[in-house]
Amino acid sequence: MWSLPAALSLLLLLLQAPPCRLQSLSPVKLRLVGPGSRPEEGRLEVLYQGQWGTVCDDDFALREATVACRQLGFETALTWAHSAKYGQGEGPIWLDNVHCMGTESSLDQCTSNGWGVSDCSHSEDIGVVCHPQRQRGYLSERVSNALGPQGRRLEEVRLKPILASAKRHSLVTEGAVEVKYEGHWRQVCDQDWTRNNSKVVCGMLGFPSEAPVNSLYYRKVWNLKMKDPKSRLKSLTQKNSFWIHRVNCLGTEPHMANCQVQVAPARGKLQPACPGGMHAVVSCVAGPRFRPAKAKPGHKESGAEELKVRLRSGAQVGEGRVEVLVNHQWGTVCDHGWNLISASIVCRQLGFGSAREALFGAQLGQGLGPIHLSEVRCRGFEQTLSDCPSLKGSQNGCQHENDAAVRCNVPDMGFQNQVRLAGGRSPEEGVVEVQVEVNGVRRWGAVCSDHWGLTEAMVACRQLGLGFANHAIKDTWYWQGTPGAADMVMSGVRCSGPELALQQCQKHGPVHCSHGSGRFAAGVSCTDSAPDLVMNAQLVQETAYLEDRPLSQLYCAHEENCLSRSADHMDWPYGHRRLLRFSSQIYNLGRADFRPKTGRHSWIWHQCHRHYHSIEVFTHYDLLTLNGSKVAEGHKASFCLEDTNCPTGLQKRYACANFGEQGVTVGCWDTYRHDIDCQWVDITDVGPGNYIFQVVVNPQYEVAESDFSNNMMRCHCKYDGHRVWLHSCHTGDSYRANAELSLEQEQRLRNNLI
Repeated sequence: MWSLPAALSLLLLLLQAPPCRLQSLSPVKLRLVGPGSRPEEGRLEVLYQGQWGTVCDDDFALREATVACRQLGFETALTWAHSAKYGQGEGPIWLDNVHCMGTESSLDQCTSNGWGVSDCSHSEDIGVVCHPQRQRGYLSERVSNALGPQGRRLEEVRLKPILASAKRHSLVTEGAVEVKYEGHWRQVCDQDWTRNNSKVVCGMLGFPSEAPVNSLYYRKVWNLKMKDPKSRLKSLTQKNSFWIHRVNCLGTEPHMANCQVQVAPARGKLQPACPGGMHAVVSCVAGPRFRPAKAKPGHKESGAEELKVRLRSGAQVGEGRVEVLVNHQWGTVCDHGWNLISASIVCRQLGFGSAREALFGAQLGQGLGPIHLSEVRCRGFEQTLSDCPSLKGSQNGCQHENDAAVRCNVPDMGFQNQVRLAGGRSPEEGVVEVQVEVNGVRRWGAVCSDHWGLTEAMVACRQLGLGFANHAIKDTWYWQGTPGAADMVMSGVRCSGPELALQQCQKHGPVHCSHGSGRFAAGVSCTDSAPDLVMNAQLVQETAYLEDRPLSQLYCAHEENCLSRSADHMDWPYGHRRLLRFSSQIYNLGRADFRPKTGRHSWIWHQCHRHYHSIEVFTHYDLLTLNGSKVAEGHKASFCLEDTNCPTGLQKRYACANFGEQGVTVGCWDTYRHDIDCQWVDITDVGPGNYIFQVVVNPQYEVAESDFSNNMMRCHCKYDGHRVWLHSCHTGDSYRANAELSLEQEQRLRNNLI
């Protein structure tokens, strides 16, 4: 028997029992929900046992908010909001009386009353406001990460063509909506179907917009099939497993699973899923880049001249660092507040679908120049990124390490199935084999390596989905191709750069390969990351000066062809040459080290300067007239590629001393001082006037880069016969209004074929 004092003591001990610490094998998922589109604030919700629920505001303070924000990928918390400031939630209140130390990595490591143990109502739902700065390790917001258990069961969406004309096209833009749910394809009932639903479906399939559908015609086709005794459609439609009952989208969602999706009727399996209805039909509008050639309008696209956003340094079509044009200058976007909704506006503006990933922390390389925008707050209905509220990038301390990027949904054109690699040591290299139509029959064969270069290899790797080209290989005798596919079926391939497939490049009509088949089939080596060299234009502008240098000090420079041709006819060693000298600093802003194409065994020793050249021509220095004619030239052989300087915390990896490895590490730069040989343009024969000073890095595309458009730097140059002024120096694509120049056009500019 318990005595009364003992029973009271036990009861007091039970009442004073400490809050429990939640036990789980993996951190629970959190999300912020609210009426606004800011990703860093909202009502805090927790996913437990497959159901989202809220957190009560009792005892919740800044330490608890900080743990939640860090778990969500933000640096820290700014504040918290009690009394359901972000609206009342639904479902269970999972947590109450949460107490954190502030060092926990997830909210379920804090103490609380236990799962579902609460005396709160939804009027006490807690909200948090996180700092918009993402954690360094938090790389991106993916569609798949944003979905709950129900959403993850909605795997894919496709259009099933119904019209005969739609079935003939390789790219399906119109048809019945089918959704893959738990591994099985279902059709969607058209009752309450809206244009907003169509917009979301089209975005998932890589299309920027939707078009009206002739519902009456499709209803007639449906009724005919329902009456056809040979058709199984009538029996299939009576099964609820054939249907997705109802979809309701706002039109801003990046994925249908973010919409309200009701798989089956609320009243259970006995209620028909689509009584009297038919399958939903959607018509999508392809972006300009994906339209058939005959469908493109004859006049210039109206939006092409006004396009003020572009993607740079992406390995695949529809991905890259986001850059915007402001005051005639291109600049980047800070990742503070960057999310899938804003990223989708960029994708649709560029003619792609919705965004499948919004990337933070310069994941696709750092830009150079101004950071134009930060805290971009798109709601999802805007036509262009400039329509969205935002701050200036300089207002909140953004650096280029915060550059935002995006991966967009892109239409499946079927090109990836028309190319393959064979014989390589890894799936990323080998002989290029393509599928083409020969006498009405589709067959596989090799590509002739005549004219095969890095531009063509880039298109091949992109078509394969393998990123950038590392090497374009002309002699592939050591790789065994696929048996039966050794014959050349494509020759004279010349790509300009933006093509989606080798089949879109210029090529010979009848195949003609000067070397015949076999060892001279084209090959590639692909990589998912590449370097990106950019000249520091400001340093060139600040360090330029003239020097009259005696010929007696120019013997080595003359031997290495660093002087104009008129120097050959001078009375050596008497006289001098007038040199425009400057310093140059070349950054590697890419995602891979810049390395010479050839190994040390192939480097050339130059006795006069006593150094090795790892790349015979690393830069071109030219002085041009205002209409582009060359009046003076110089070239800079890569006498030494090394890490002259690296940011704090980054180790130098390349140095030329003692026949060391040459290259430029990601994030580091190679500096050529104004006072070293050949760091000049010989302007002895140039008269006074206004000119363009041009520097091109990696001019012959000897080494692959993620972005060749920024390899050219230009300055306005004024020379009065005694002094020189350089001004308005900028990289080649800094001020260009049009979004893209082909590599062929870039090459013509560099070779002054204007």
